[in-house]
Amino acid sequence: MRIPLIPILLAAAAACVPSLCGSGDPPDLRPEAPVETRSRFAALDDVRLLGNGLLQLGQSLREFVQKTKGQINDIFQKLNIFDNSFYRLSVLASEIKEEEEELKKTTVVLKANNEEIKDMSVKIGSKVDIILQEKSQLKSKVEGLEEKLSGMSHGLVTSEQVAEINGLREVIHSQERSITELLEAVREQSDQLNHQRAKIRILEEKFTVNTLTQETNERMPGIFKSEAPTLTPYLTSSSTSTTSMTNLPSDCSDLFSRGERVSGVYGIRPNGTEPFMALCDMSKEHGATVIQRRMDGSVNFDQTWVKYENGFGDLQGDFWLGLRNIHSLVTQGSSVLHIQLEDWKQNRRFVEYRFNLNGPESNYSIHLTHLSGDLPDPMINHTGMMFSTKDRDNDNHQESNCAHDHTGGWWYNACGDTNLNGRYFHMRPKGRSDRRRGIQWKPAQKTYYSLKLTQISVHRAAYPITAPSSSASTETGVFL
Repeated sequence: MRIPLIPILLAAAAACVPSLCGSGDPPDLRPEAPVETRSRFAALDDVRLLGNGLLQLGQSLREFVQKTKGQINDIFQKLNIFDNSFYRLSVLASEIKEEEEELKKTTVVLKANNEEIKDMSVKIGSKVDIILQEKSQLKSKVEGLEEKLSGMSHGLVTSEQVAEINGLREVIHSQERSITELLEAVREQSDQLNHQRAKIRILEEKFTVNTLTQETNERMPGIFKSEAPTLTPYLTSSSTSTTSMTNLPSDCSDLFSRGERVSGVYGIRPNGTEPFMALCDMSKEHGATVIQRRMDGSVNFDQTWVKYENGFGDLQGDFWLGLRNIHSLVTQGSSVLHIQLEDWKQNRRFVEYRFNLNGPESNYSIHLTHLSGDLPDPMINHTGMMFSTKDRDNDNHQESNCAHDHTGGWWYNACGDTNLNGRYFHMRPKGRSDRRRGIQWKPAQKTYYSLKLTQISVHRAAYPITAPSSSASTETGVFL
């Protein structure tokens, strides 16, 4: 049965009216007290502080990224330089191998020629012996004939005897001519043999040099890439007394004055500073402290400022004593700088300067006055210059870093042509740019030449030093 919808709605509305509009209390229309609410936003100062922190963080990240990019670029540049050097060394090694094969073949040929010459010399010697025997026999016959002639003093000499005598004379003359020719041939063969021996000796020397060069080239990339070892420090222990520390000599000159005459490595303590080990050269009439030595290329001298300041290498081989130690030596009084050089022909020369070295606040600037020696003086343009390394450019060249280009720290002016801390070459480089990176002591208008041995030492002046009236020597002779 369907129930009508409208009556039901009316009944429901009537039931709801008393609850809405009944006699109950009227609703309270007064405004209620506002409820305290917490803001969802931070304070303005906190926002500013956070913003500044984020800005500083972003700036630091930007600087870090830029610095990292620079370091990556430097690494790529060094890798490119290393790749180029390695490629050139590989090409050079292949050329050396080819020359070595040619030398081996030439040596075999010369040895065969040498054996042939020896056989010929033996044959010629035997022939000479036979001829000498025949000559002695002819002489005895002539003597017999002379005796016969003397016995015929009362008779006449027959025509047959005269003919025999003349024939014997001709035979003797022909034999003498043959002997002279054979002796001349023997002399020529002997000269050729000596010449061949000299060639063999030269080839053997070249073969030895090429073998040494090849071995050196094989280990050169490691040397160029490696970091030089730190110098051996002066070791102290709990048992070392203060008295023994204070009794250390101030330098090698002081050690020489105490009676020591043997060159070697000793502990010294200049001006009461920290003691350190040094190589003392006692071969002259005074003790000299060696501050640099190059003799075999076993140490890479392309090092940073920190390395050059503290020293590196091996005191028994190649080393640099360190700018800090050199400065402590020089501040003790009037000092002389002695530089000794040797080329690949075993020619040795030297030069001496009055020497002063400023401290780290002046980047160890050098001051030199020429005193004596048989070397030219290209350092005249370097006096007053600060020390430069590949990571601290203090030279006067505006467009490049001389220490980086010449692969070694030095007192550069505008790069110039003098650097005893350059790369050690066992053979003359083919390229001019490579030769400029070598150990150079180059006067003006001279070709580049990388030296075999250098030794720089410092000793005290035994008397007040006066500079010579003339300028630096320009004598070069056959050296360099």
